[in-house]
Amino acid sequence: MTQPSPATLLSRRFPAKRAFVTGAASGLGHSIALLLARDGWSLGLLDVAETELGQAVTAIRAAGATDVTGYPGDVADPALVSKSIEAFAAAHGGGLDVIVNNAGVAVAGAVESTAVEDWRWIVGINLFGVVWGCRAALPLMRQQGAGLVFNVASSAGFASAPQMSAYNVTKAGVISLSETLASELAGTGIQVSVAMPGFFRTHLLDHMRAPPDENRLAHQLMDHSGHDPDEAALALLGAAADGELYVVWPREYRLAWRLKRWFPGWFLKRVQGF
Repeated sequence: MTQPSPATLLSRRFPAKRAFVTGAASGLGHSIALLLARDGWSLGLLDVAETELGQAVTAIRAAGATDVTGYPGDVADPALVSKSIEAFAAAHGGGLDVIVNNAGVAVAGAVESTAVEDWRWIVGINLFGVVWGCRAALPLMRQQGAGLVFNVASSAGFASAPQMSAYNVTKAGVISLSETLASELAGTGIQVSVAMPGFFRTHLLDHMRAPPDENRLAHQLMDHSGHDPDEAALALLGAAADGELYVVWPREYRLAWRLKRWFPGWFLKRVQGF
């Protein structure tokens, strides 16, 4: 028997099939949007790269989607995020079923050597961008008594490798935010899932701010990951569709997640040698 796709599973729960995806012009966000589009979802796609966003909208329409709208802009701007999500909802019956807070950037370097502007840049996008997406989506979901908040963090949020301070901090913040929301939304019909993927091939590092050595290492790890965004989208969205709060992928990272929670001191010593 063929396993239904994650989008099909979500369609059964949310027959109106309305989703808003940030960072949707490429990588994981684009792959998630494609999965949903193939199952007939209406999509709002937000990305700061306007040209690439337009190309993504065209590609997703070519894949069979009939209702796709692009919203160019930066998730670090709370007014823009709110306006975009509200406009999408207003055009689709006043509601929203799934928010995918995926937009993200990368910064590497030690705590004291990472530039102040780089700290502000990454926190504004990776952490506050998720906060603004949640704040805009939740009133709509509360009103209808249902929804899925899918926040994309990273395994870096629990495995705090050296020389990745700013990135680690933002992803740990997304995990904490998601856990807090899961408690606050208990009993409302709104599900929260937080994705904590390991390395897979994507465009995250294209605009990475980092010293040369850290930049080179990050690219090497990504190039040798053996996983791509389509594979990641299928696994991550599938776990969210199954109702999981913590979504750790690939499989080998699940052991690391458990070890961190069971033996935090031991785990930190192992990560220090990364």
